[in-house]
Amino acid sequence: MYFFLFNLSFIDLCYSSVFTPKMLMNFVLKKNIISYRGCMTQLYFFSFFSISECYVLTSMAYDRYVAICNPLLYNLSMSPKVCSNLMLGSYLMAFSGAMAHTGFMLRLTFCDVNIINHYFCDILPVMQLSCTSTHISELEVFIVVGINIIVPSLTIIISYGFIISSILRISSTEGRSKAFSTCSSHIIAVSLFFGSGAFMYLKPSSAVSMDEGKISSVFYTNTVPLMNPLIYSLRNKDVQGALKKTLMRRN
Repeated sequence: MYFFLFNLSFIDLCYSSVFTPKMLMNFVLKKNIISYRGCMTQLYFFSFFSISECYVLTSMAYDRYVAICNPLLYNLSMSPKVCSNLMLGSYLMAFSGAMAHTGFMLRLTFCDVNIINHYFCDILPVMQLSCTSTHISELEVFIVVGINIIVPSLTIIISYGFIISSILRISSTEGRSKAFSTCSSHIIAVSLFFGSGAFMYLKPSSAVSMDEGKISSVFYTNTVPLMNPLIYSLRNKDVQGALKKTLMRRN
């Protein structure tokens, strides 16, 4: 579990670093300018790290499934080699998805309009600036995003179906409570990340305004990376004790 938490933290750090420094620099200099190459680079790395997070969260769900449903086989099923292969697969899926997004964006022609109605180079806002047909690119986005959201989501749902079934068979209340608390943090992170991503990319472009898209993107670009350390660290008893002491002092 800690191996996946390390990778999730690393991805969240890189994920936020893709656009946050440039955004802060624009605020300070009051010049919201980015070059075409810079925009495509930002789009590629944003796609890479966001897809990586999808599959890391999926790997964490599988890890929880093995830990709760097959605890005696955990060391064998989640050996260092298996964990490394899961992460390698996650990064390979991210690489292929990011290459597809960036490749189709590079095919588009951009004319006079060069103002992106967004706070970073996201796929859909940049696509709207094209003066050529974007139907193929929109189809590519729908297919790639659909695969990278639906497949992990179904895997996570199936995993948690088995997990909940196993938890309900635990006789002691304390055991059930401990098992649920172990999974609850992951469920919260998954719901926020996949929910906001699906709202942004899997709805028809006519059904989502750019203002709604900005609000939705705040969740998967800023809120989730900020909340992940808090969500997962609250499982630690020392962190819980320190939080209780802090709240008691304030009261």
